Amino acid sequence: MRAVDGVDLEIPQGSFYGIAGPNGAGKSTTLRMLTGLLRPDAGTAEVHEVSVWPNPLRAKTLIGFVPDNPVLFDRLTAPEMLQYAGMLRGLPTDVVAERSAELLQVLDLVQVRDRLIADYSLGMLKRIGLGVALLHNPRVMVLDEPFGALDPVNAQVIEDLLQRYRDGGGTVVFASHVMDVVQRLCDRVAVITQGLVMAEGTVADVSGGRSLQDAFVDLVGGRDLEEGELSWLSSWSD
Repeated sequence: MRAVDGVDLEIPQGSFYGIAGPNGAGKSTTLRMLTGLLRPDAGTAEVHEVSVWPNPLRAKTLIGFVPDNPVLFDRLTAPEMLQYAGMLRGLPTDVVAERSAELLQVLDLVQVRDRLIADYSLGMLKRIGLGVALLHNPRVMVLDEPFGALDPVNAQVIEDLLQRYRDGGGTVVFASHVMDVVQRLCDRVAVITQGLVMAEGTVADVSGGRSLQDAFVDLVGGRDLEEGELSWLSSWSD
């Protein structure tokens, strides 16, 4: 079975682009091939006219990536993690220090700056992962389920941060199965299932005058509970 089968996407510069699909649709695999973490069996990927494969190093300088579960050095603190990321990117020490201080403030991590990342919650882990991805000011931000595990306050801050990044000319690509987030944030969306693109276009075109949730269910195939299924629920007597 193919995880991704002929996915052909053209993502406009400066857009907020959503890749939507159910669990196991091929979203994360697509993002990992785009960001140079997973080598495709065939096909090409380009970021600002730079080919990701066969040599992804140049493309990676243009990309910031936050996976669903960021893998970081958990025996470091957040400032140490940012300093290390800055060294890997070849950024000047003073630039790293200035940007790190701002990121820790915006991402609400100042109060836990001395705590090891190993002791972070998943929401905190995603926030420092975003800081690491933004530190070198990439041209494209790629995020896998970026708002999962975030409380409403920090989710709003992250949305505002990404909107500001996009307003400055950056491109945001994120995968999600939460349709109200995709509908609220994205200019364009691709709906994929079983590795295939079922629809692609502006959110208005794909939704067709309905909620994106309803259009999504029709595209990927929904299922209603049959009469009598789970009839034992709420069937107790006093």
